[in-house]
Amino acid sequence: MRIVTLTLAAIGVAITYHAPILGMLLVAPMFIATLKPNIQWLGPVVSRLPTSQKEVWVTIDDGPTDDTLAVLDLLGREGVKACFFVKGVLAEAHPERIAAIVERGHTVGNHSHTHPSGTWWCLPPHAIAREIDRCTAAIPATTLFRAPVGHKNLFVHPALRKRGLQLIGFSARAFDAVERNPDVIAARIVKSLRPGAIVLLHQGREWSLPAIEKTIQAIRGRGYSFLNTNR
Repeated sequence: MRIVTLTLAAIGVAITYHAPILGMLLVAPMFIATLKPNIQWLGPVVSRLPTSQKEVWVTIDDGPTDDTLAVLDLLGREGVKACFFVKGVLAEAHPERIAAIVERGHTVGNHSHTHPSGTWWCLPPHAIAREIDRCTAAIPATTLFRAPVGHKNLFVHPALRKRGLQLIGFSARAFDAVERNPDVIAARIVKSLRPGAIVLLHQGREWSLPAIEKTIQAIRGRGYSFLNTNR
């Protein structure tokens, strides 16, 4: 099926070359829907929670990593509950970290097994299913899934529906997987705050802990509180 996906893309490119306007009309929406997070043309994406109150939901991606216990200690001091979207391969290697997340009252979500960020957008159905299912096998039961890099394709939503999973996006992000400055990260997050915002942060980088701390404090400084969804 990956061949089908790539073939369709190639056909689209060919049409674009010979009939640029028609090609753009046919191809652009598919690429936008695939590569742009939170676009719902291929299916529903939860990018904000339904509330008019100044409340946000903190989500933390890419664990469980070596800083997990330190992140949990920080969240405990700040009185914040978060959802950890974890990689199955890391959850398999460190089940004690997953247990610690749950024991401290946080939520665990599925973030695929190996986080194939460069290829998730074009994976065929069986590969998407394998990524989802292997992560599911390594974590507590959940209804929450976040796609690698927020990408999706025609096969993602059918796989999620079959497994009773919701695709969770985000509405406040700072690209902190690569941005190293905690002050810049916090400022970018705060700029995007709205009632019900889903905040996307990462763990596992040397700057992750101070970035999470500064972001929480900046959010609170704007008069927002933190939701404990436990969805």
